[in-house]
Amino acid sequence: MIKRGLFSEEHDAFRDMVRKFIENEIAPHHAAWEGQGIVPRELWRKAGAAGMLCCTVPEEYGGAGADYLFDVVVFEEMARSGYTGPGFMIHCDLVATYVKSFGSEAQKKQWLPKMVSGEAIGSLGMTEPHAGSDLKAIRTKAVRDGDDFVISGQKVFISNGQLCDVIVLATKTDSTAGAKGVTLFLVDTSLPGFRRGKNLQKLGMKGQDTSELFFDEVRVPASAMLGEEGRGFELMMTKLAQERLAQAIRSATVAETVVEWTVDYVANRKAFGKTIGDFQNTQFKLAELKTEAVVGRQFTDKCIESFMQGELDAVDAAMAKMWLSNTHCKIVDECLQLFGGWGYMWEYPIARAYADARIVKIAGGSIEVMKHIIGRQMFSSYQKGGDRYNGVAGINPA
Repeated sequence: MIKRGLFSEEHDAFRDMVRKFIENEIAPHHAAWEGQGIVPRELWRKAGAAGMLCCTVPEEYGGAGADYLFDVVVFEEMARSGYTGPGFMIHCDLVATYVKSFGSEAQKKQWLPKMVSGEAIGSLGMTEPHAGSDLKAIRTKAVRDGDDFVISGQKVFISNGQLCDVIVLATKTDSTAGAKGVTLFLVDTSLPGFRRGKNLQKLGMKGQDTSELFFDEVRVPASAMLGEEGRGFELMMTKLAQERLAQAIRSATVAETVVEWTVDYVANRKAFGKTIGDFQNTQFKLAELKTEAVVGRQFTDKCIESFMQGELDAVDAAMAKMWLSNTHCKIVDECLQLFGGWGYMWEYPIARAYADARIVKIAGGSIEVMKHIIGRQMFSSYQKGGDRYNGVAGINPA
């Protein structure tokens, strides 16, 4: 197989530590957490003590000041384990990144050390009941009142919603200005007027708390604003490529892992006097899926490399997210088929992987939105009815 060239010996040693942490601190308890719909806060503190949270946060704010690949190791090993309860990715890759990139010095000092240690858990408050991928359509409003803003509205499908201590919250400070009326705030969930809805029951990721959140005239100081007023949408757009890359990293890892599980199963499961793996259909199917997983891995690694060089753009990230999400779901579905009836039993990891997979076509921007981003870029240089169509092979403007 093509050898991955991204990681150093230091990354490999960190990966070994992360695997041991998952084996000792998560694996024995995850089934119970799935039944409870939440992981304990103590796990977050243990992960923080192990150096697994917010690896890229600078040392001056309590972090390791490590490169992005250390976060990648955590995301990959969590995906490889199949344990989806701990919402580390949202906390590290998004919330901490927003604070680190756009926060004031006071905001960084207030929240980053606690996020690194696991004392404070972060959530991203963007999605609303009537506004999913269309972030310009949010209705949660923040109205200035002297030196404060008063926030009213609601969010839904918020990962870490039951546990979160701080939320990067998207609001409208000017309902008439469209995207230019969006402003971000760092909201402390201990403030009066904040309320959590029930822990939502989901198809998959049953151990990860997901909530509807309510803001009933929550008063925050103007100093809680993240970035400048009216620039929230712009700031969110700068982080979408990173969010979608993280989704691709997870999907690439799950695709690889599920193929490995399936090869092991069919090599030992017997039917009609031989193993399922002896049948040509099984070998041909797994050969196809293995190849798709390897292609996905190489594309994802190239995107990681581009991101670290500051060259990953929105279209590349959308292609990675779209292709890996579709591949993830396809491979899990077709591998489950090779498990037969046992693949439908919750005690088998393939069943949980199947349930967990479906969200990847929605989270971080739906597949349809990714297609729109890619298609819009493909045709951006053309002007309908103009001469730009002429001379393009296979196209007749008439």
